[in-house]
Amino acid sequence: MSLTQVNSEIMTKQKSVALLIETSNAYARGLLSGIASYIHEHELWSIHLIEQERGAPPPSWLKNWDGDGLIARIENDEIASVVSKLKIPLVDVSAARKVPNIPWVETDDTAVAKMAFEHFRERGFEQFAFCGELEFQWSTQRQQAFENCVKTAGYSCSIFTPKTSPTRLLSLKRERNRMANWLLSLPRPTGILACYDIKAQQVLDVCREFGIKVPMELALLGVDNDELLCDLCTPPLSSVIPAAYQTGREAAAMLDILMKGGTVKPLAKLLEPLGVATRQSTDVLAIEDPHIASAVRFIRDHCCEGINVQDVLKSIPLSRRVFENRFQAIVGRTPHQEIVRRRIDRVRQLLIETELTLLQIAERCGFQNHEYMSVAFRREMDVPPATYRRNARKHYEN
Repeated sequence: MSLTQVNSEIMTKQKSVALLIETSNAYARGLLSGIASYIHEHELWSIHLIEQERGAPPPSWLKNWDGDGLIARIENDEIASVVSKLKIPLVDVSAARKVPNIPWVETDDTAVAKMAFEHFRERGFEQFAFCGELEFQWSTQRQQAFENCVKTAGYSCSIFTPKTSPTRLLSLKRERNRMANWLLSLPRPTGILACYDIKAQQVLDVCREFGIKVPMELALLGVDNDELLCDLCTPPLSSVIPAAYQTGREAAAMLDILMKGGTVKPLAKLLEPLGVATRQSTDVLAIEDPHIASAVRFIRDHCCEGINVQDVLKSIPLSRRVFENRFQAIVGRTPHQEIVRRRIDRVRQLLIETELTLLQIAERCGFQNHEYMSVAFRREMDVPPATYRRNARKHYEN
């Protein structure tokens, strides 16, 4: 067989796939990294990707696209109208759900909200707020889920959303003043979840302009963990880490099945976030009880030294019964649960950031042995440590 024939055969085997995904934000780039990873491991696809921004109208070439498949962020009615007429396999990676009855994979916004609420509660917050965007369905879903977590726990949640999507300078100033008035009206301290990192950055800018102290008065948490943006914020922004990379891989796997004539069940798949990247914007304790605050600090500082509840009791002037009752009422967990949770958080960090073996990690995190650590980790995270390391590292490396 000649080289020309070989090349011709390779080309006939290639699938032509379009990616209608913007490259302007960290989440979308994570999706693209996951798709690229799947392609490299499984199929040699010919990829068609153009530069575009979120919410942009459909590109002119899309109406006549005659390729083999499409993965798209279908975030407006214009794109939905065009792609729904295409006679090719299609996978949606947007929360907007503009085209029904097609395979769809996205971040689990309920899990994002739950993780954010727990992040604030473990720091002792009892007052909560959410800052969102009207134009994004996922913002509304995160707001509703966060409100539900807060209200289920017996607290209240203040909500701020822009009245419009402002384009004029006057409107921008008016919305900024509305946000400032809202932030100034919030009780202190309050834990605020912003719908994504860009919105959180806007909140931080207003706080700095009006002299609101972050995190002492208002603690702020974003979503997406755009590392460059988070580090450029003042103070650096804590953020929920979505499984964007894994979402991209899952979308590519779905499209692969469809292009081979198979079916995808279930049509919808939601992936939970990987954790919270804690930075200065939420690095605070909002606990008024000085003894419980002291106990939380002791656990935070010594959790990986093999401590138990009795060791914590030595640091505060309370009986065990009084301490455990007050601790659970304020923190929402028993002291033992808090010790284990802190250890698991440290295990997760070491799995991602180091090459340490499970035995070495168990020793550094205060577990009796790596078998016990593995059982505790799986109970908390639903996956074994080795699987978590493999999946999470792909996200961080991309």
